[in-house]
Amino acid sequence: MAIDVSTLFLVTIYVEAILGLLLLFVWVQNPAIGAVAWWGCAHLLRAGSISLFGMYGSFPDFISIDLANAMLLTSFAVTWSGARVFDNRPVMPFYTLYGAFVWLCISHIGTVAHWPDMRVLLSAGIIAGYTWMTAYEFWRARQEALVSRWPTIFMLFAHGALFLLRTPLGTMLPWSPTNQVFGSIWLTVISSEALLFTISIAFLLLAMAKERAEQYHKAAAVIDQLTGVYNRRGFLADCDRLAKSRTVASQPSAVLLMDLDDFKKVNDTYGHAAGDAVLQRFAQGVNSMVRPTDLFGRLGGEEFAMVLVNVGGDRAIVIAERIRSAFEQMEVVIDGHRIATTVSIGVAMCNTPKFDITGLLSLADQALYRAKNLGRNRIERAATEREWKLDESGALFAGPTTKSAMSAM
Repeated sequence: MAIDVSTLFLVTIYVEAILGLLLLFVWVQNPAIGAVAWWGCAHLLRAGSISLFGMYGSFPDFISIDLANAMLLTSFAVTWSGARVFDNRPVMPFYTLYGAFVWLCISHIGTVAHWPDMRVLLSAGIIAGYTWMTAYEFWRARQEALVSRWPTIFMLFAHGALFLLRTPLGTMLPWSPTNQVFGSIWLTVISSEALLFTISIAFLLLAMAKERAEQYHKAAAVIDQLTGVYNRRGFLADCDRLAKSRTVASQPSAVLLMDLDDFKKVNDTYGHAAGDAVLQRFAQGVNSMVRPTDLFGRLGGEEFAMVLVNVGGDRAIVIAERIRSAFEQMEVVIDGHRIATTVSIGVAMCNTPKFDITGLLSLADQALYRAKNLGRNRIERAATEREWKLDESGALFAGPTTKSAMSAM
């Protein structure tokens, strides 16, 4: 069946351009998937190259066959770079342009410039080399679970061989292919586009799945699996972020350290399932009171912490009392048993330009310890704003006296 070359030109250009733009759009939405950006650029380069090939002769002063070939060779080099990025390997910028540079230099040397077969062999060899290097990158990749890994490697090696078979090398083989099958350059181009289209889409989906998995693992590393709030690591990391915020540094802040009273008795009497239920109910209740600017997390065991931003001393005590009262009235029913427990809270205030979460937690812990010793189910405040000072190193410490929050209310 006769092949309309003009139609092949247009279809190939459209497929390449649309796929390239699609990949770049996905990369803009997910910047962490760097390989997608490289593959998108590779497809756009091929679309531009094929357009130049198609216009060659129409605008002789503007269109250069050398430029078209250089763009085509570079597109395969960019595909190889994308494979390296996909495996978290560094890009080698020089080798990305190396093939086009070599072709432009050698193809204009003496007899080579006037020997079309040698020029075709040189360009096909460079394309095959980059294609095989791309296959090698996928072969050495650590993504062993990828279903399409080995089929992709096979197709890439076959693709490189296909380019070489349509050169004078093909006629040297005893089983030389016929012109009807391999002789047309556009049959080679179309098979190339179909292959690279399939590979780009497959690895786009794999890269997106990989990114989602990485985001899930990052989230899991900072989230307490039992309560769904920050764990110690996530809480302290966000506190560090707050400490670097100019807005937070210029506002009064408070740290609430909360500990469930007699929690060990709950575990010993009703079992760990009951203890987990109490922790979950407490975390859900407090989390519903947290503003978007505040932080809340479980530091470990039955201990929780909260950072209140732009909250003065009196307001912090009011919020702490609201938490204490709500939990005091809360009951958890497990296997017909009504479990009621209380919470003790230590409050530390910061009204200085330096937000030191370590020092604040230490002071809140001292206030919490005093609340426990004074009978539990109460709130103690570590220090008033005026008692906060900065030592010579810039660290926060409290004055020599502390004040009972309950007596101050």
